[in-house]
Amino acid sequence: MKSLKAQHHRLSSPQEEIAVLEMAPFDEGNSFVSKMNESGLIPLKPTQVEILQINMGKMCNQVCKHCHVDAGPDRKEIMDRETMKECLQVIRKNEIKTVDLTGGAPEMNPDFRWFVAEIRKISQQIKIIVRCNLTIILANPKFHDLPEFYKKHKLEVVSSLPYFTASKTDSQRGDGVFEKSIQALQLLNKHGYGMADTGLILNLVYNPSGAFMPASQEGLELEFKKRLGAKYGIHFNSLFAITNLPVSRFLEYLLRSGNYQDYMEKLVSSFNVQAAQGVMCRNTISVGWDGKLYDCDFNQMLELEVACQDSRHISEWNQKSLADREIVLNNHCFGCTAGAGSSCGGTTL
Repeated sequence: MKSLKAQHHRLSSPQEEIAVLEMAPFDEGNSFVSKMNESGLIPLKPTQVEILQINMGKMCNQVCKHCHVDAGPDRKEIMDRETMKECLQVIRKNEIKTVDLTGGAPEMNPDFRWFVAEIRKISQQIKIIVRCNLTIILANPKFHDLPEFYKKHKLEVVSSLPYFTASKTDSQRGDGVFEKSIQALQLLNKHGYGMADTGLILNLVYNPSGAFMPASQEGLELEFKKRLGAKYGIHFNSLFAITNLPVSRFLEYLLRSGNYQDYMEKLVSSFNVQAAQGVMCRNTISVGWDGKLYDCDFNQMLELEVACQDSRHISEWNQKSLADREIVLNNHCFGCTAGAGSSCGGTTL
Protein backbone atom coordinates (compact mmCIF):
# COMPACT_ATOMS: atom_id res chain seq x y z
CA MET A 1 0.00 0.00 0.00
CA LYS A 2 1.36 3.39 -0.98
CA SER A 3 1.42 6.15 1.59
CA LEU A 4 1.55 9.89 1.08
CA LYS A 5 4.45 11.54 2.83
CA ALA A 6 4.76 15.27 3.27
CA GLN A 7 6.55 16.78 0.30
CA HIS A 8 8.18 20.19 0.46
CA HIS A 9 10.26 20.01 -2.71
CA ARG A 10 9.11 21.13 -6.12
CA LEU A 11 7.61 18.33 -8.21
CA SER A 12 10.22 17.81 -10.91
CA SER A 13 8.18 16.22 -13.71
CA PRO A 14 4.69 15.23 -14.88
CA GLN A 15 5.64 11.62 -14.11
CA GLU A 16 6.24 12.57 -10.47
CA GLU A 17 2.86 14.32 -10.37
CA ILE A 18 1.14 11.21 -11.74
CA ALA A 19 2.91 9.09 -9.09
CA VAL A 20 1.50 11.39 -6.38
CA LEU A 21 -1.98 11.08 -7.94
CA GLU A 22 -1.78 7.31 -7.50
CA MET A 23 -1.20 7.60 -3.74
CA ALA A 24 -3.79 7.82 -0.95
CA PRO A 25 -6.76 8.03 -1.03
CA PHE A 26 -6.54 5.81 -4.13
CA ASP A 27 -4.75 2.81 -2.67
CA GLU A 28 -7.94 0.81 -2.03
CA GLY A 29 -9.08 0.72 -5.65
CA ASN A 30 -10.93 4.01 -5.17
CA SER A 31 -9.67 5.43 -8.47
CA PHE A 32 -11.34 7.65 -11.05
CA VAL A 33 -11.38 4.83 -13.58
CA SER A 34 -13.12 2.53 -11.09
CA LYS A 35 -15.74 5.21 -10.35
CA MET A 36 -16.37 5.74 -14.06
CA ASN A 37 -16.56 2.00 -14.61
CA GLU A 38 -19.16 1.64 -11.85
CA SER A 39 -21.15 4.39 -13.59
CA GLY A 40 -21.07 2.62 -16.95
CA LEU A 41 -18.93 5.34 -18.54
CA ILE A 42 -15.88 3.25 -19.42
CA PRO A 43 -14.61 3.58 -22.05
CA LEU A 44 -15.26 7.34 -22.09
CA LYS A 45 -15.70 8.38 -25.72
CA PRO A 46 -16.09 11.76 -27.42
CA THR A 47 -19.52 13.03 -28.39
CA GLN A 48 -17.95 15.11 -31.18
CA VAL A 49 -14.83 17.14 -31.91
CA GLU A 50 -15.88 20.77 -32.19
CA ILE A 51 -13.51 22.77 -29.96
CA LEU A 52 -9.81 23.21 -30.59
CA GLN A 53 -8.11 24.56 -27.48
CA ILE A 54 -4.65 25.80 -28.42
CA ASN A 55 -1.86 26.54 -25.95
CA MET A 56 0.09 29.41 -27.52
CA GLY A 57 2.95 28.99 -25.06
CA LYS A 58 3.81 28.94 -21.37
CA MET A 59 5.22 32.48 -21.23
CA CYS A 60 3.19 34.76 -18.95
CA ASN A 61 3.61 38.09 -17.20
CA GLN A 62 2.16 36.59 -14.00
CA VAL A 63 3.10 33.71 -11.70
CA CYS A 64 -0.21 32.61 -10.15
CA LYS A 65 -0.11 30.22 -7.20
CA HIS A 66 -2.83 27.93 -8.59
CA CYS A 67 -1.56 27.81 -12.21
CA HIS A 68 -1.74 24.27 -13.61
CA VAL A 69 0.44 25.34 -16.57
CA ASP A 70 3.28 26.50 -14.31
CA ALA A 71 3.44 29.57 -16.54
CA GLY A 72 5.60 32.62 -15.94
CA PRO A 73 7.99 35.18 -17.44
CA ASP A 74 10.88 32.69 -17.44
CA ARG A 75 9.12 30.04 -19.56
CA LYS A 76 10.47 29.76 -23.10
CA GLU A 77 8.06 27.19 -24.58
CA ILE A 78 6.11 28.97 -27.31
CA MET A 79 4.18 27.86 -30.41
CA ASP A 80 5.89 28.71 -33.69
CA ARG A 81 4.20 29.90 -36.88
CA GLU A 82 4.64 26.56 -38.67
CA THR A 83 2.62 24.80 -35.96
CA MET A 84 0.00 27.54 -36.18
CA LYS A 85 -0.24 26.92 -39.94
CA GLU A 86 -0.91 23.25 -39.22
CA CYS A 87 -3.65 24.31 -36.79
CA LEU A 88 -5.14 26.53 -39.51
CA GLN A 89 -5.24 23.58 -41.89
CA VAL A 90 -7.19 21.54 -39.35
CA ILE A 91 -9.62 24.42 -38.68
CA ARG A 92 -10.11 24.93 -42.42
CA LYS A 93 -10.73 21.27 -43.31
CA ASN A 94 -12.84 20.19 -40.33
CA GLU A 95 -15.98 21.41 -38.62
CA ILE A 96 -14.19 23.23 -35.81
CA LYS A 97 -16.79 25.57 -34.31
CA THR A 98 -14.67 27.10 -31.53
CA VAL A 99 -10.98 27.98 -31.26
CA ASP A 100 -9.95 28.58 -27.66
CA LEU A 101 -6.59 30.36 -27.31
CA THR A 102 -4.82 29.90 -24.02
CA GLY A 103 -1.36 29.96 -22.45
CA GLY A 104 0.43 31.33 -20.35
CA ALA A 105 -0.62 34.65 -21.73
CA PRO A 106 -1.46 33.84 -25.38
CA GLU A 107 -0.98 37.48 -26.35
CA MET A 108 2.75 37.22 -25.52
CA ASN A 109 3.27 34.91 -28.49
CA PRO A 110 4.74 37.21 -31.20
CA ASP A 111 2.48 35.59 -33.83
CA PHE A 112 -0.73 35.84 -31.76
CA ARG A 113 -2.28 38.64 -33.82
CA TRP A 114 -1.31 37.05 -37.11
CA PHE A 115 -2.86 33.77 -36.02
CA VAL A 116 -6.13 35.36 -34.92
CA ALA A 117 -6.42 37.28 -38.21
CA GLU A 118 -5.80 34.06 -40.19
CA ILE A 119 -8.49 32.18 -38.24
CA ARG A 120 -10.94 34.99 -38.91
CA LYS A 121 -10.15 34.81 -42.65
CA ILE A 122 -11.32 31.20 -42.65
CA SER A 123 -14.74 32.10 -41.26
CA GLN A 124 -16.54 34.94 -39.56
CA GLN A 125 -18.69 32.31 -37.83
CA ILE A 126 -15.95 30.55 -35.85
CA LYS A 127 -16.05 31.49 -32.19
CA ILE A 128 -12.57 32.63 -31.14
CA ILE A 129 -11.96 32.73 -27.39
CA VAL A 130 -8.93 34.40 -25.84
CA ARG A 131 -8.11 33.57 -22.23
CA CYS A 132 -6.76 36.94 -21.15
CA ASN A 133 -5.27 37.44 -17.68
CA LEU A 134 -6.29 41.15 -17.84
CA THR A 135 -2.98 42.55 -16.55
CA ILE A 136 -1.32 41.80 -19.88
CA ILE A 137 -3.29 44.74 -21.33
CA LEU A 138 -1.42 47.11 -19.01
CA ALA A 139 1.90 45.24 -18.90
CA ASN A 140 3.56 46.98 -21.84
CA PRO A 141 2.56 49.75 -24.29
CA LYS A 142 2.58 47.21 -27.13
CA PHE A 143 -0.39 45.49 -25.48
CA HIS A 144 -2.44 48.62 -24.72
CA ASP A 145 -4.47 48.28 -27.92
CA LEU A 146 -5.51 44.68 -27.23
CA PRO A 147 -9.15 45.65 -26.47
CA GLU A 148 -9.36 47.27 -29.92
CA PHE A 149 -7.79 44.19 -31.53
CA TYR A 150 -10.20 41.85 -29.71
CA LYS A 151 -13.13 43.96 -30.87
CA LYS A 152 -11.95 44.15 -34.50
CA HIS A 153 -11.78 40.36 -34.76
CA LYS A 154 -14.85 39.67 -32.59
CA LEU A 155 -13.00 37.67 -29.95
CA GLU A 156 -14.80 36.41 -26.87
CA VAL A 157 -12.74 37.42 -23.84
CA VAL A 158 -12.52 35.06 -20.85
CA SER A 159 -10.60 36.52 -17.91
CA SER A 160 -9.60 35.21 -14.50
CA LEU A 161 -10.57 37.24 -11.45
CA PRO A 162 -10.25 35.17 -8.27
CA TYR A 163 -12.44 37.52 -6.22
CA PHE A 164 -14.01 40.97 -6.07
CA THR A 165 -11.57 42.11 -3.35
CA ALA A 166 -7.88 42.97 -3.60
CA SER A 167 -6.69 40.80 -0.71
CA LYS A 168 -7.95 37.46 -2.07
CA THR A 169 -7.03 38.26 -5.68
CA ASP A 170 -3.51 39.44 -4.88
CA SER A 171 -2.84 36.51 -2.55
CA GLN A 172 -3.46 34.12 -5.45
CA ARG A 173 -2.08 36.11 -8.38
CA GLY A 174 0.47 38.58 -7.00
CA ASP A 175 0.64 42.05 -5.44
CA GLY A 176 -1.20 44.75 -7.40
CA VAL A 177 -2.95 42.32 -9.74
CA PHE A 178 -6.44 43.23 -8.53
CA GLU A 179 -6.02 46.95 -9.19
CA LYS A 180 -4.61 46.32 -12.68
CA SER A 181 -7.38 43.79 -13.40
CA ILE A 182 -10.03 46.36 -12.49
CA GLN A 183 -8.41 48.92 -14.79
CA ALA A 184 -8.30 46.38 -17.63
CA LEU A 185 -11.95 45.42 -17.12
CA GLN A 186 -12.93 49.10 -17.23
CA LEU A 187 -11.02 49.46 -20.52
CA LEU A 188 -12.79 46.43 -21.97
CA ASN A 189 -16.15 47.88 -20.90
CA LYS A 190 -15.18 51.17 -22.55
CA HIS A 191 -14.72 49.28 -25.84
CA GLY A 192 -18.13 47.64 -25.44
CA TYR A 193 -17.12 44.33 -23.89
CA GLY A 194 -19.66 43.03 -21.39
CA MET A 195 -22.09 45.80 -22.26
CA ALA A 196 -25.70 45.24 -23.33
CA ASP A 197 -26.51 44.95 -27.05
CA THR A 198 -22.88 45.11 -28.27
CA GLY A 199 -22.42 41.38 -28.91
CA LEU A 200 -18.95 41.66 -27.36
CA ILE A 201 -18.71 38.91 -24.76
CA LEU A 202 -16.69 39.31 -21.57
CA ASN A 203 -16.76 36.39 -19.15
CA LEU A 204 -14.94 36.07 -15.84
CA VAL A 205 -13.42 32.97 -14.27
CA TYR A 206 -13.45 32.23 -10.53
CA ASN A 207 -11.03 29.72 -9.01
CA PRO A 208 -11.10 29.04 -5.24
CA SER A 209 -8.12 30.50 -3.41
CA GLY A 210 -7.61 27.43 -1.22
CA ALA A 211 -8.21 23.70 -0.86
CA PHE A 212 -11.97 23.82 -1.33
CA MET A 213 -14.52 23.54 -4.10
CA PRO A 214 -16.25 26.61 -5.56
CA ALA A 215 -19.63 27.68 -4.30
CA SER A 216 -22.67 27.87 -6.59
CA GLN A 217 -21.72 29.40 -9.93
CA GLU A 218 -25.06 31.17 -10.16
CA GLY A 219 -24.68 32.70 -6.70
CA LEU A 220 -21.09 33.74 -7.34
CA GLU A 221 -22.06 35.43 -10.60
CA LEU A 222 -24.78 37.47 -8.92
CA GLU A 223 -22.41 38.51 -6.12
CA PHE A 224 -19.59 39.45 -8.51
CA LYS A 225 -21.94 41.51 -10.69
CA LYS A 226 -23.34 43.30 -7.65
CA ARG A 227 -19.96 44.09 -6.04
CA LEU A 228 -18.01 44.96 -9.20
CA GLY A 229 -20.88 47.02 -10.58
CA ALA A 230 -21.52 49.01 -7.42
CA LYS A 231 -17.90 49.79 -6.56
CA TYR A 232 -16.17 49.96 -9.95
CA GLY A 233 -18.95 50.30 -12.53
CA ILE A 234 -17.84 47.06 -14.19
CA HIS A 235 -20.14 44.92 -16.34
CA PHE A 236 -19.59 41.41 -17.66
CA ASN A 237 -21.71 38.65 -19.21
CA SER A 238 -21.14 35.44 -17.25
CA LEU A 239 -18.95 34.02 -14.51
CA PHE A 240 -17.42 30.55 -14.79
CA ALA A 241 -16.67 28.74 -11.53
CA ILE A 242 -13.81 26.29 -12.09
CA THR A 243 -12.57 23.72 -9.60
CA ASN A 244 -8.80 23.75 -9.09
CA LEU A 245 -7.38 20.48 -10.37
CA PRO A 246 -4.47 18.84 -8.52
CA VAL A 247 -1.91 19.58 -11.21
CA SER A 248 1.41 21.48 -11.12
CA ARG A 249 1.47 24.47 -8.72
CA PHE A 250 -1.86 23.66 -7.10
CA LEU A 251 -0.77 20.07 -6.48
CA GLU A 252 2.44 21.39 -4.93
CA TYR A 253 0.39 23.71 -2.72
CA LEU A 254 -1.81 20.81 -1.57
CA LEU A 255 1.25 18.75 -0.64
CA ARG A 256 3.08 21.64 1.01
CA SER A 257 0.05 22.65 3.08
CA GLY A 258 -0.87 19.09 4.06
CA ASN A 259 -4.25 19.38 2.31
CA TYR A 260 -3.73 16.84 -0.48
CA GLN A 261 -5.56 13.85 0.99
CA ASP A 262 -8.48 15.84 2.41
CA TYR A 263 -8.94 17.73 -0.87
CA MET A 264 -8.87 14.58 -2.99
CA GLU A 265 -11.29 12.83 -0.64
CA LYS A 266 -13.60 15.82 -1.00
CA LEU A 267 -13.48 15.52 -4.80
CA VAL A 268 -14.06 11.76 -4.68
CA SER A 269 -17.02 12.03 -2.31
CA SER A 270 -18.54 14.72 -4.56
CA PHE A 271 -18.31 12.59 -7.74
CA ASN A 272 -21.40 13.25 -9.85
CA VAL A 273 -22.18 10.88 -12.71
CA GLN A 274 -24.22 13.55 -14.50
CA ALA A 275 -21.27 15.93 -14.39
CA ALA A 276 -19.04 13.11 -15.65
CA GLN A 277 -21.22 12.71 -18.73
CA GLY A 278 -20.61 16.33 -19.73
CA VAL A 279 -16.86 16.72 -19.22
CA MET A 280 -15.14 19.01 -21.73
CA CYS A 281 -12.81 16.32 -23.12
CA ARG A 282 -15.82 14.83 -24.91
CA ASN A 283 -16.01 17.67 -27.45
CA THR A 284 -12.53 19.22 -27.21
CA ILE A 285 -9.01 18.53 -28.41
CA SER A 286 -6.18 20.35 -26.65
CA VAL A 287 -3.13 21.32 -28.74
CA GLY A 288 0.17 21.79 -26.95
CA TRP A 289 2.59 24.61 -27.82
CA ASP A 290 4.62 22.03 -29.77
CA GLY A 291 1.60 20.68 -31.65
CA LYS A 292 1.08 17.49 -29.65
CA LEU A 293 -2.54 16.51 -29.05
CA TYR A 294 -4.28 15.86 -25.73
CA ASP A 295 -7.80 15.20 -24.47
CA CYS A 296 -7.74 18.35 -22.33
CA ASP A 297 -5.48 21.12 -21.07
CA PHE A 298 -4.89 19.27 -17.78
CA ASN A 299 -3.80 16.06 -19.52
CA GLN A 300 -1.48 18.25 -21.58
CA MET A 301 0.33 19.42 -18.44
CA LEU A 302 0.68 15.81 -17.27
CA GLU A 303 1.93 14.84 -20.77
CA LEU A 304 -0.90 12.30 -21.18
CA GLU A 305 -1.22 12.34 -24.97
CA VAL A 306 -4.33 11.23 -26.88
CA ALA A 307 -4.75 7.50 -27.36
CA CYS A 308 -4.52 7.71 -31.18
CA GLN A 309 -1.41 6.17 -32.69
CA ASP A 310 -2.08 7.80 -36.08
CA SER A 311 -2.98 11.25 -34.71
CA ARG A 312 -0.62 12.31 -31.95
CA HIS A 313 0.36 15.68 -33.47
CA ILE A 314 -1.62 18.45 -35.16
CA SER A 315 0.23 17.65 -38.42
CA GLU A 316 -1.20 14.10 -38.29
CA TRP A 317 -4.82 15.14 -37.59
CA ASN A 318 -7.24 12.30 -38.35
CA GLN A 319 -10.78 13.43 -37.61
CA LYS A 320 -12.21 9.90 -37.68
CA SER A 321 -9.63 8.47 -35.27
CA LEU A 322 -9.93 11.38 -32.86
CA ALA A 323 -13.73 11.20 -32.86
CA ASP A 324 -13.57 7.48 -32.04
CA ARG A 325 -10.73 7.56 -29.49
CA GLU A 326 -10.88 6.46 -25.85
CA ILE A 327 -10.27 9.45 -23.59
CA VAL A 328 -7.24 9.09 -21.30
CA LEU A 329 -8.21 9.30 -17.62
CA ASN A 330 -6.40 9.66 -14.30
CA ASN A 331 -7.26 10.65 -10.74
CA HIS A 332 -6.93 14.39 -11.41
CA CYS A 333 -10.14 14.00 -13.47
CA PHE A 334 -12.12 13.94 -10.19
CA GLY A 335 -11.81 17.74 -10.29
CA CYS A 336 -14.00 17.88 -13.40
CA THR A 337 -16.71 15.56 -12.07
CA ALA A 338 -17.17 16.85 -8.52
CA GLY A 339 -20.44 18.53 -7.58
CA ALA A 340 -21.88 20.52 -10.48
CA GLY A 341 -18.86 19.62 -12.59
CA SER A 342 -16.07 21.80 -13.91
CA SER A 343 -14.83 22.73 -17.35
CA CYS A 344 -13.12 25.65 -19.05
CA GLY A 345 -16.64 26.99 -19.56
CA GLY A 346 -17.60 26.67 -15.90
CA THR A 347 -19.89 24.07 -14.37
CA THR A 348 -21.12 21.26 -16.62
CA LEU A 349 -24.57 21.10 -15.00
